[in-house]
Amino acid sequence: MSRQSVASEAGASHFTTSSFHKFMCGACLNSSSSPDSSGKGKSKSSIKKLSHGFHLVEGKCGHSMEDYHVSEYRKKKNHELGLFAIFDGHLGNRVPSYLKDHLFNNILDEPNFWKDPATAIKNAYRSTNHFILENSMELGPGGLAIQLTVDHEPHTERKRIEKQGGFVITLPGDVPRVNGQLAVARAFGDQSLRAQLSSEPDVRYEPVDSAMDFVILASDGLWKVMKNQEAVDLVKPIKDPRAAAKRLTAEALARKSKDDISCIVIRFG
Repeated sequence: MSRQSVASEAGASHFTTSSFHKFMCGACLNSSSSPDSSGKGKSKSSIKKLSHGFHLVEGKCGHSMEDYHVSEYRKKKNHELGLFAIFDGHLGNRVPSYLKDHLFNNILDEPNFWKDPATAIKNAYRSTNHFILENSMELGPGGLAIQLTVDHEPHTERKRIEKQGGFVITLPGDVPRVNGQLAVARAFGDQSLRAQLSSEPDVRYEPVDSAMDFVILASDGLWKVMKNQEAVDLVKPIKDPRAAAKRLTAEALARKSKDDISCIVIRFG
């Protein structure tokens, strides 16, 4: 699961794309899956200056790092695109690794991307998920899944899941799970839950104006232990985005987060 929060005069909300720079945050991406990774970068556009920093920390759940990220700026048709994503893998890293290498290319290759980016994103998610499901034996074994959107939890999509022949159950001391297995309702892959899971993304446009200071993208290693406003308040006084990302991951560790923690902070101006 990954989530995005944006800081502005109005406080914390969610962000996807701007009028000058288009951001595809389907789930957000320089790419890595090393146990601990850190870096930063900035846009070259003279229209709207952006800078970003990222920091990733391997969790303490007894498996190798399953979070993958991308953070890059790409020139397309005289536009500079900021591409940011975090792919939070479950039970393996083959699928998030594939998404890191292919998802944004698939989005940008959609013929209607420039005229109707929302539809292009949805079509690319759908075709990418179809490829993953049809090639699951090549990509790797078992229940691999990456949540696409913000907090699409099984209990909030119970009707859709049950309509597809599945069920949502919450065992004592646990979270709601699809068919008693997966704790997310929207994901790439996972053959065993193919009928019950959806790869349909939520797409929202948010203009970048003078009131918007920064965006936080993070996996649930952060959001399980921190609220949106807490994260915004921590980042607000830190001007360097990489230092801000490191501060968030350090705070998540201090709060005893055991999951992989991936964080990208994007600053405007």
